[in-house]
Amino acid sequence: MSIAIDVVGGKWKMHLMWVLGEGPHRFGQIRRMLDGVSEKVLAENLRQLEAAGVVHRELYAEVPPRVEYSLTPLGESLNEALAPLGEWGDKHREAVVSQV
Repeated sequence: MSIAIDVVGGKWKMHLMWVLGEGPHRFGQIRRMLDGVSEKVLAENLRQLEAAGVVHRELYAEVPPRVEYSLTPLGESLNEALAPLGEWGDKHREAVVSQV
């Protein structure tokens, strides 16, 4: 369990996993989908997830260069494991938000 928490710990990594679970996205698309994340923090988190082997960075040799991020098979399996956590949050959102 601690390995999974190490991989997705922090404010943005789990959100990134869910965004990339929808399919490949470019950096700008991800940033627009995650309201409040800075470019620096997003880039750091993507690099960390890539280093952990759960995110793939594809660089296309175009002008200007295009980069897409997607989940690796390992990332897809981790995302499946995170799904019940997201469902719990959806189910208990009102109770948790009212306590904060």
